Amino acid sequence: MSEDPTRALRAWGLTLPGAHSKSPWPGHDDLAVKDKTFAYLAADGEPFSLSCKLPYTHEVALDLPYAKPAAYGLGKSGWVTFTPAEADIPPLAQLKEWVEESYRAQAPRRLVKEWDSRA
Repeated sequence: MSEDPTRALRAWGLTLPGAHSKSPWPGHDDLAVKDKTFAYLAADGEPFSLSCKLPYTHEVALDLPYAKPAAYGLGKSGWVTFTPAEADIPPLAQLKEWVEESYRAQAPRRLVKEWDSRA
């Protein structure tokens, strides 16, 4: 992957209606909508990691060798954490699918409708 996948994913995520950055603790630069996080992303310079809420595809995602239920009990509600080695980072299109699924699960309906109307 030629460009930094975290930066590319964050830049794309910020195009979702109402999306904004949220940095609740050091080492993270997350994506949120209405102050509800929908993607936990590593800060620039940190190894790639992504956690997102996958209400529909979490079981399939958990079959990947670098995926596990998210910590702090979030895994019980469909949150999955991906920590692939640099060589195993999925294509940006796949990362976007996961982030969009999480966004749809966290965002108000009117913002999801706005996103759908852009497509």
